[in-house]
Amino acid sequence: MRILLLGEYSNVHATLAKGLKVLGHDVTVLSNGDFWKDYPRDINLSRRPGRLGGMAYMAHLAALLPKLRGYDVVQLINPLFLELKAERIEPVYDYLRRYNRHMVMGAFGMDWYWVKTCVENRPLRYSDFNIGDRLRDDEEALRYRRDWLGTEKERLNRGIATDCDAIVAGLYEYWVCYHPVFPQKTTFIPYPIEMPTEAPRLWQQGEKIKVFLGINRERSAYKGTDIMLRAAQAVQQRHPERMELRIAESVPFAEYQEMMNGSHMIMDQLYSYTPSMNPLLAMSKGIVCVGGGEPENYEILGEQELRPIVNVEPTEESVEAQLERIIAQPELLLRLQTESMEYVRRHHEYMKVAKQYEEIYERLKMKD
Repeated sequence: MRILLLGEYSNVHATLAKGLKVLGHDVTVLSNGDFWKDYPRDINLSRRPGRLGGMAYMAHLAALLPKLRGYDVVQLINPLFLELKAERIEPVYDYLRRYNRHMVMGAFGMDWYWVKTCVENRPLRYSDFNIGDRLRDDEEALRYRRDWLGTEKERLNRGIATDCDAIVAGLYEYWVCYHPVFPQKTTFIPYPIEMPTEAPRLWQQGEKIKVFLGINRERSAYKGTDIMLRAAQAVQQRHPERMELRIAESVPFAEYQEMMNGSHMIMDQLYSYTPSMNPLLAMSKGIVCVGGGEPENYEILGEQELRPIVNVEPTEESVEAQLERIIAQPELLLRLQTESMEYVRRHHEYMKVAKQYEEIYERLKMKD
């Protein structure tokens, strides 16, 4: 099949493309590299700042569109799959729909269904937008509510979700948002991770426990990184001889990986039920995730044995308590490191994931 993967979040499409290519498909990734993260892609479509940058972007897109025809599947990373306003994306979607066979939409991140579900229905005990029945009021959460609710972005998202042939949710949280509305065409598929070829170096007796924290300046409060940082600093100050804190702040993906390698634990996404791409990549290297590991995460995967994620509640006290627990029982860290690698191998290995996507694409072809 000819497959176009349009847009990028945290290396999802670039990694999926590798697996689909191994399976014999003709795959093209077109994206902006997820902004400063600079993930690999076949066709670069990124926007420079300013009015001239916008004009150049539109000209580049216009030149590309005639080449984006004749694909068996076009998969969008998000309803906002281009660096354009929603009302300008809509005619591009219509063009892609007209000149390609099947459209698949990814439920991989911020969109209207995610915001609305968390704000109004609240099926999750906590999320980016709610803690129990209380709505979060930090500026980022409020801004995303303003951006998506009752706007052109909402109209675009609802239109694409209704029109597309399939919706793929990459995390339990997004499946909860889409499956009740589109039960016939929403599928959960775990994120793809390419397992490392080299054996990881696990924690050794007498060694400091190295804890890694990646900070995105623009989303620190929204993702709970500020709380995790304060908790980690407090524990590190109490145990300077047993714990080392490593911090990467808004760096490109290659540099992020270099800084993460050699760590024993990674702290990520306080308000999540599940680990996303960066902590999954870390887990594949034997780095234990401190973050989202709620029972629902294991249930949707069908995982009955492994519990490698150090699950925390969205409070500073919970994060501190879990870090203290690991530091007090370093033998537990070793077991979790081994379980983390097996967990990713079982559920996220990129060839297994690519075959699940292939099954969806094949089912769409059978409906022709």
